[in-house]
Amino acid sequence: MAKLIAFFQATLDGYFAGVNGDVGWAHEGGDDPEWKAFVEGNAAGGGRLLFGRVTYEMMASYWPTPAAAKNDPVVAERMNGLSKVVFSRTLEKASWSNTKLVKGDLAGEVRKLKQSGDDMAILGSGSIVSQLAREGLIDEFQVVVAPVTLGKGKTAFEGSSVRLKLTRTRAFDNGKVLLCYEPAG
Repeated sequence: MAKLIAFFQATLDGYFAGVNGDVGWAHEGGDDPEWKAFVEGNAAGGGRLLFGRVTYEMMASYWPTPAAAKNDPVVAERMNGLSKVVFSRTLEKASWSNTKLVKGDLAGEVRKLKQSGDDMAILGSGSIVSQLAREGLIDEFQVVVAPVTLGKGKTAFEGSSVRLKLTRTRAFDNGKVLLCYEPAG
C-alpha cells in the first residue's frame, strides 16, 4: 500500500498560513545551501502530489513559469513532471501538466490512490491535511517549523485531534527545523 506524507511549513505558533492565506514567511531562508539541497532532494522523491484548490492554484501559478525554471530549475522540473491530484468542489478544470481534478469523496479517493502503489505527498493544503488526518489516512507528517510567529492564522489540524510519535528531526542554519511524526496509535 502506498504511503501518504503530509508536508508543510508552520510558524513557531502553529500556523501554516496567515489569516488571509499569506505564506510569504515560508520563503524566508531560501538562501541557506543546506535548506536548498533539502528542498531539491524532497522534490526528487517521486510519487504523486496531492493538493487542495488554494494550494494547487498557488503552485500552478508559479512552477510552470520561466521564473520558476530560472530561480529553482531542479524543483520546477520535478514539480511540473510529477503526477498531481487536486481536490476541489469549485475548480472547473486543472490545466497544470499531469494533473487530475477530483470533485468527489476526498477520503474515498485517497483510499483508492493508496491502493495504487505510488507514494504520495500532500504539499500545504491544510484543509486536506485536517480531513485526512481525521480519517487516519496520513502515514507521516513532515512539519518544517519556521522561526517566525504570526499571532493568528490557519492551522493544518483544524477540527482534528491526532496523537503523534516523533521519528526524526533536522535543524537548518536558516533557523528552520524539520519535525517528522507518525500516528502514535
